[in-house]
Amino acid sequence: MILKNFPPIELHDVTVSYHRRPVLWNVDLKIPEGKLIGVIGPNGAGKSTLIKAIMGLLPLSSGWIQVYGKSAKEQRGILGYVPQKESVDWDFPVTVKDVVMMGRYGKIGLIKRASKQDRRIVGACLEKLGISSFADRQISQLSGGQQQRVFLARALAQESEIYLMDEPFVGVDAATESAIILLLKELKNQGKTVLVVNHDLQTAQSYYDDILMLNMRVVVFGPTRQVMTTEWLHKTYGGRLKILTDAAAAVENAQG
Repeated sequence: MILKNFPPIELHDVTVSYHRRPVLWNVDLKIPEGKLIGVIGPNGAGKSTLIKAIMGLLPLSSGWIQVYGKSAKEQRGILGYVPQKESVDWDFPVTVKDVVMMGRYGKIGLIKRASKQDRRIVGACLEKLGISSFADRQISQLSGGQQQRVFLARALAQESEIYLMDEPFVGVDAATESAIILLLKELKNQGKTVLVVNHDLQTAQSYYDDILMLNMRVVVFGPTRQVMTTEWLHKTYGGRLKILTDAAAAVENAQG
């Protein structure tokens, strides 16, 4: 259910810990509607943890998270999720078409049979991601880029209002990366809210409306042109990597 007087995603005083060690600490955040948002930060900054916490997949040590004013459990039907590739059991004996059909389970339930409409939607998603030709192939037989397209098609089949994607560009070829970003921008143009964990600073400046820089806490969140600067990158990454200076300089030169 979409309650328009609430933001798509809101976190208040959220702390998430692993074995009593905080990974996210006192996070306050409101995600605006209809935006394509990149989440960047160093390894161990809590980026994947943030996505999983919003999905309701991790317990909170403190605080609360709401999706359009309700819990993630109540709003599961409007949340689409693309996990990191390494978290998926690619040897599980299931076909491409079956994986994409899983995206319809929130609509039809686990024990009901898929309707003609469900099959039509799955077919359209396979076509949109360019994977119709191997719909009956087992997922372990696919390349890395093809596997990522399958999980994007599954998320698309959910017909969600909010999409959470954990490093969808990792391990894909240039053609797949282009297809993914076109899809993300299309979702945004449809009024969907899209949150994407991205490790590549060079592409972040051109892909996203807003950038969230995270390092256990929210360092900065705002329009890409305003926050992709040397100052904010060093505050986020601690100035440990020279490439950050080069990336920030490239961003500022492109903007100026």
